[in-house]
Amino acid sequence: MQSSKPSAALAGTLRTLQSFGVIPATGRVLANDTTAIVEGCKAKVVEEVAAFSASGNPEVLPELYLHLQALVGEVCRLLGGGRPEEFTFLRAYSRRLAEQRFPLEASLHAYRCCHRVLSAWIRDQALAVADRDAQVRRVVAATADFAIEFTDAISTVATAEYVLQTRLLAEAAGDRRTELLNTLLGGYDESDGRAAQLLRRAGYLEQRQTFCVAVARSVDAREMENPARAKRMQDAVTESLGGRSLRVLAGIRDGVATVVLSATRRTSGWTAPQSLLAERVYAPLLQVGTAALIGLSSDAPSTTHVRRAHKEALTALDFASVSNRVQPYASIPFRQMLVRHAQDNLQSSLPHWLAPLQAANQSSRGKLAQTLQAYADANMNALQTAKALAVHPNTIYARMQKISDLTGKNALAYHDLSELLLALEATNAM
Repeated sequence: MQSSKPSAALAGTLRTLQSFGVIPATGRVLANDTTAIVEGCKAKVVEEVAAFSASGNPEVLPELYLHLQALVGEVCRLLGGGRPEEFTFLRAYSRRLAEQRFPLEASLHAYRCCHRVLSAWIRDQALAVADRDAQVRRVVAATADFAIEFTDAISTVATAEYVLQTRLLAEAAGDRRTELLNTLLGGYDESDGRAAQLLRRAGYLEQRQTFCVAVARSVDAREMENPARAKRMQDAVTESLGGRSLRVLAGIRDGVATVVLSATRRTSGWTAPQSLLAERVYAPLLQVGTAALIGLSSDAPSTTHVRRAHKEALTALDFASVSNRVQPYASIPFRQMLVRHAQDNLQSSLPHWLAPLQAANQSSRGKLAQTLQAYADANMNALQTAKALAVHPNTIYARMQKISDLTGKNALAYHDLSELLLALEATNAM
């Protein structure tokens, strides 16, 4: 970024004007016409820069007028013999515009409009007060150079200050979003006054709201280690939900893009509730792209349940796949959930007979597990199982007997068959 200090070129134009006798007389003359110059600048800006008239902020035009007064006053000061300084008034105004989210290009266009008005006034007054031996062309050129350098200087300073303030505001907003996200996902005690105040100010404690959580990562999880790619994944998820009456709070947490969604459950106690939030966002999330895997929680009735919803979304993400990219927690079969829980938490409690069964199944190239699954799919009908596997029924009975010898479980009986299948699924042997 360019330096935000007044340029040396501006000081050079002032020295030239002083050598022609234009300074300090022009500054004193212009000071008498300040009101007319300011009015002329304002009229030109309002005429050409639609953003000032179109803004719904009632403070924009009054603040513009005050700023133009300060701007014209600075021109008079410089042409009255003052030295270029730090443009403090300009910095304050630029910060204010950034805080109001007023477009930078509109304010820069306003300075170009002022340039045309000011350059004409300065030229006319400079010619009137210049030394008699000064050449007209040189005076005109010198005033034009001053007007150009002054406009360039204030545009440079205004841009630098606006961008700096915008960055600071973005960082502050990011810090608030991070704090909100951590509060919601980490869980909080309702008696925690600070957390409650933070959520209330952000509008998360309003009545009749519903919440759900979506988490997303790349199919290749290693890509999420790259901050830029992780941010792109977060942006893709939030953009897919744009244009809807949803509130979105997003961030990167534990290597996945995490999004807390909220919406009004019903407009009043007398109106019917809307459809489930998780159902409403499912279709938009499918548009994120083939490189994304997304887990989606069930609806949460209040902010205190968002932590549970986050855990649901992470669990659902584990079940997402290339063929099933958006996985709602509510649609995960109970059996698969039970098996996943066993994989994560019950390894030390798996039955002692599982190891020999796994070894025999591996030796048979998976035929024992295949037979158990086919028998269950055939509603425990041995003849139908044999038909499905294209083997003789006696082969089915022989395999079942081998399983019984290894485990002590009767695979032809419902309860033992269920236990055998669950144990094999829990170890990814199916």
